[in-house]
Amino acid sequence: MREAEVRIEFQPSGQTVFTLQGTRLLEAAASAGIVVDQPCGGEGLCGKCRVKVLAGACPPTPAECQTLAPEEIEAGWRLACQTCLCQEATVLVPETSLLDARSKILTDLPDRSPVADDPPIHKRYVELPPPSRDDDAADLTRLKNAVGPLRADLEVLRVLPRRLRLASFRGTVVLADSTEMDCPRLIDFEPGNTEAETFAVAVDLGTTTLVAALLDLNTAGELAVVSRLNPQTRFGDDVLSRILHVRQTPGGLRQLQQTIATAVDEMIGELAHRQQIPRERIYDLTFSGNTTMQQLLSGIDPSSLGEVPFVPAVASGLVLPAAELGLHVHPHAHVYVLPVIGGFVGGDTVSGIMATALAEADGPSLLVDIGTNGEIVLLADGKLRAASTAAGPAFEGARISHGMRGSTGAIEKVTVDGRLRINVIGDVPPVGLCGSGLIDLAAELLRHRALTPQGHLNSPEQLPGDLLPDLAGRVTEHDGKPAFLLAPETETATGKPIVLTQQDVRELQLATGAIRAGITILLRRAGVEPAELQTVLIGGGFGNFIRRSNAQRIGLLPSAVPHHRIRYQGNTSLAGARLTALSQKARSMAEQLARRTEHVDLSSDPYFHTAFADAMIFPAADD
Repeated sequence: MREAEVRIEFQPSGQTVFTLQGTRLLEAAASAGIVVDQPCGGEGLCGKCRVKVLAGACPPTPAECQTLAPEEIEAGWRLACQTCLCQEATVLVPETSLLDARSKILTDLPDRSPVADDPPIHKRYVELPPPSRDDDAADLTRLKNAVGPLRADLEVLRVLPRRLRLASFRGTVVLADSTEMDCPRLIDFEPGNTEAETFAVAVDLGTTTLVAALLDLNTAGELAVVSRLNPQTRFGDDVLSRILHVRQTPGGLRQLQQTIATAVDEMIGELAHRQQIPRERIYDLTFSGNTTMQQLLSGIDPSSLGEVPFVPAVASGLVLPAAELGLHVHPHAHVYVLPVIGGFVGGDTVSGIMATALAEADGPSLLVDIGTNGEIVLLADGKLRAASTAAGPAFEGARISHGMRGSTGAIEKVTVDGRLRINVIGDVPPVGLCGSGLIDLAAELLRHRALTPQGHLNSPEQLPGDLLPDLAGRVTEHDGKPAFLLAPETETATGKPIVLTQQDVRELQLATGAIRAGITILLRRAGVEPAELQTVLIGGGFGNFIRRSNAQRIGLLPSAVPHHRIRYQGNTSLAGARLTALSQKARSMAEQLARRTEHVDLSSDPYFHTAFADAMIFPAADD
């Protein structure tokens, strides 16, 4: 039976989530899309995850009493990694407690400033002397005299004379800098002072999910974020299906390009509407995704990625006119597409390396971006190695009988404490099961031996005699095979039971096995044992929601790594897109990291098939 959940409101964002009593505040924050810093790995030792419970504070834990002063505890301060939610609460998360990848990386840039001083777009208000008989300098020369060297494309030159005279030579010069050119490019001359209105959009091009953020280039602040299902999924839920569509369907490439561009353009419109800004004030866009997704957005044929040796069309970052891609922003805005490492290891992996500062980590470290395409990067002995593995869309809820994305109505958490308990996003009757709930459920069934390491759901006669009655009573049948009942039809929003089937377990084994095999091969090549890893960083929008112990129980993450070394990083692909939207130095760094990182083609590794077969089997027991 579904339990009532407690409402948690986070300030200053205003985000609200519903969660089971006993849930750690850190986990509830992640459900709200708030990534809290935890350098100690959630052990309650560093005090970096301090939050203030404005209402509904629970008694402090021993770790909090040791880390926080008595007066702080009295004032409602708690550690997000330690305090558990016992009632409805309002929580203030200070900016100092957030995992701010932007500040982390930008402080490593030469200016050492938390806000980059080199955005790709900048504006300057000028009041120019109008032409006269004594001063007949050309219009462009007049601008150069006021703001310094610049260059102008023909389209801008065609409208510049009229713009200047309509504005009485008083207005705002809009310039686009480039790391490849000696002087900035003139984008526009706008009447009046529009210096405060300088915006960019950063986009995470996920195979299954798209996320876009509107940024203020003057403050480096994030103004709004939107997400949606990638509409390309109707042509195939993985990149290979989409490559096949391009190869076999006349006009397939154009179809896929227009589909993704239309979706992104609609998201841009939604962002602009939310903040009440005209689209024409958006001057720059950045895109981070796997190699296939980036080429499809750009309209570049990805067919060569579908055959050995999986060669991308281009490795360096691309600068393209936004209008040519079908994006309605400022007519002279450009798009920056991040560089790729090789094969399917694309800009999203470069973003992850950059946003987490993985290259500067102390000791062997691993970055795992969990999604439809699983990206894995290992730092060992100063060398970066990266691989991509086709995990499939199971973690996104696809190919699961009652699977769904992590949205309202999704069972996102499953626990067993004498009986089975579920947490539903939005505190509504459940509609289906999302990826984090799928991992939780499989881990609990393995612990209670209702699921075997080989992935077989036990039938009633095969269940262990000491199995909890509540779990034993949920073992049922689906298509003549054992299944497990999560929610009966009387409790669901659809009026149909939500079950885990044997085929669902197989899909989870395939997804888990692909990532686990990739990790195994990278560690093997570097001569690193799992226990030697000093840090395991979990990226991806989905990765932020998984429970570490359950991910280790099913073999998704190495069980030999202590929990406190596993740290959540949020959507690192979007974080990298944000960085490159804010800083020219970040774009240079992205190019350097892409060339520095060795691409490991897992399919050509002679050990891959053995590693994958081994990884398909769940670990026999908890470490």
